[in-house]
Amino acid sequence: MSDLSDKPVLVTCGLPYANGKAHVGHLRTYVPADIYVRALKKVGRKAIFVCGSDTHGTPIVVNAEQLGITPGELVEEYHAHFKNLFKRLEINFDAFGTTDDKENHDRTKQIVNRLIEKDYVYPKIIEIAYCPRCNRFLPDRYVEGTCPHCGEAARGDECDQGCGKHLEPGELSNPVCTLCGGPAEYRKQEHFFFKLSEFSDYLKTYLSKELGGTANARNYALGWVKQGLSDWCITRNLEWGVKFPGHEALVVYVWVDAPIGYIAFTEEWAAKTGQSWEKFWKGEGEIVHFIGGDIAYHHCIFWPAMLKGADYSSPKAIVASGMVKIDDKTFSKSRGYVVWAEEDYLDQGFHPDLLRYYLASYTSHTKELNFSWRVLQEKINTELVAGLGNFLYRSMLFAFKNYGKIPTGKIEPEIKEEIKKAIKGVKAAMEDYEFKKGVDMAMALASYGNSYFQAHEPWKLIKEDKEACGQVLYNCLQLGKALALLFEPVTPGSMEEAWKGLGLQGSVHEAEYKEALVPLKSETPMAKPKILFTKLENEKIEEMEAIFTQRIKEAVEKRDAKKGNKKQVKEVTKSEGKLSKERTKTQAEKNTDEKLEENLEEGLSQIDYEDFAKLDIRVGKILVAEKIKKSRKLLRLEVDIGEPEPRQIVAGMAPYYEPEEMLGKQIIVLANLKPVKLCGVKSNGMMLAAEDGALTAALMPDKDLGPGSKIR
Repeated sequence: MSDLSDKPVLVTCGLPYANGKAHVGHLRTYVPADIYVRALKKVGRKAIFVCGSDTHGTPIVVNAEQLGITPGELVEEYHAHFKNLFKRLEINFDAFGTTDDKENHDRTKQIVNRLIEKDYVYPKIIEIAYCPRCNRFLPDRYVEGTCPHCGEAARGDECDQGCGKHLEPGELSNPVCTLCGGPAEYRKQEHFFFKLSEFSDYLKTYLSKELGGTANARNYALGWVKQGLSDWCITRNLEWGVKFPGHEALVVYVWVDAPIGYIAFTEEWAAKTGQSWEKFWKGEGEIVHFIGGDIAYHHCIFWPAMLKGADYSSPKAIVASGMVKIDDKTFSKSRGYVVWAEEDYLDQGFHPDLLRYYLASYTSHTKELNFSWRVLQEKINTELVAGLGNFLYRSMLFAFKNYGKIPTGKIEPEIKEEIKKAIKGVKAAMEDYEFKKGVDMAMALASYGNSYFQAHEPWKLIKEDKEACGQVLYNCLQLGKALALLFEPVTPGSMEEAWKGLGLQGSVHEAEYKEALVPLKSETPMAKPKILFTKLENEKIEEMEAIFTQRIKEAVEKRDAKKGNKKQVKEVTKSEGKLSKERTKTQAEKNTDEKLEENLEEGLSQIDYEDFAKLDIRVGKILVAEKIKKSRKLLRLEVDIGEPEPRQIVAGMAPYYEPEEMLGKQIIVLANLKPVKLCGVKSNGMMLAAEDGALTAALMPDKDLGPGSKIR
């Protein structure tokens, strides 16, 4: 994070979809982005932060129809919800609009017309899913079927249950209408396509040499580009949305106008402040997108291609977060595995800084994050309360009680070096989007402060030498000033209180990191300090866990009731029957997974040595490691386990290791596991790993052993 660059930075977040309430999973994007913007300002960079509600697309139309209201009314409700929520969480956008704003309609039409002028958009007669029973064409979420790429159940625009690939209209096999449940058929209709295939060479260069951010986004997109890109249908049969120029019966696909919202919101900011939006989108300004990992395909492929085709600037960096689990379970609203940001957190009286800290410090930004009330309690109590909060409060309270002002003193060389080291580490971490590393560096300074305070025993020194005690406290308070600056991006409300407690002028939000080395003014009056962080008590955590448990129970009861309502199930056609069979199989697999998880949680029964002896566990050496194209999680390994030929093993380690990291590593392999196929690739053995919350690591011997060495 260079503080020498004078280029302005525009930071955006993936747009929240105005079709439902915000949950903790949403915040994995917005909180780190806000932290990054605040950190940019801490090094003197000009940073603008824009976002807005994504208001178009079929899910909103479907939901509005079910509720008996207009899409506009639905959007208005949830736009207000997100806007209020972000304010309460101190996520401060410079502009927060909607994709239904006039600016976005106008900018989308301008860009589409520009693409048409440059021959990047063309008409084509294609087959669209049509429901004869409902007498309507079925865009996106109105149709479900089977993914043509991996065979999993999928929705109209994306294989959400399988390979995750974007799907074009007409690609689904066995289409079914989601409105009536009846079979759909394909009928011909004219739509418009974007020549995405023409940007393959550009995207290869852009992704591999020009785009910054996180490797998970770049690598995922590069994999799809190398497989070959198909042209992209950019029109839909809907009334709600941005009208396609010259065709009132069609609207542009939501993934066209949604990212264009970034430009429109920048225009809204520029109009409000009298500044230029073009310095970012047609100039030298830097653009950084923060997104969820599940929309990397759209932001790293579709979006830069559209921008290039329409003569706009491309993003400098795309930062993709890992996914979120709830209490170590895969996030699922339908199963009750969800924690709502407002009703479950803010409305329960929890301070926003605690959740901000948790999201930033739990794990690396690209790794899977687990939200657990017990883990939240432990982190807050042992880190924020016992670490940072303890040092700040004890230092300020001791100085206030014994001096009532900043004591006379000067910064010791060791203190100055510790502050410099912390600032350097935090800046480097923010530059790499490693928010946990940045928090850890700042917390290390708090730990040093506690050790310094303890070692100098000011409670004794005040009785022996008040002047010397003042010198010690002066340095403690200087460390406190540095900590307030370093933690402000993460816990802004609490650090503003600390700033005021130190008697400092202005706001900590406006002060830069370099202020940490500016000596405090002795004799500055101090106010009585406030306790910045309080312990999360067991009773409150148990109350929240009870709410969570009840939600899961209600979800199970609702699901069981739905399954039991067999009399309302209609006879299906052969194609529907095939789809139902596939879905049943998928559900059965999920049920099996859940049962296994339950068994693991309850603990396994004891076994005899003879049972253990049946396991053929050996040391293996990885010779080949590569990602499996149809999966985000799996790696294909070729492992030498002491046999004439290497074993092929499929391991779910892609989220935790790059393939090149694995080459040459010695691992532990269960060699006599029954072979299985995963994503079409045969796995003849199992690589053993350990899991601790979001941290997963391969088991490796600490000494170099020959391949095939037995584990006994």
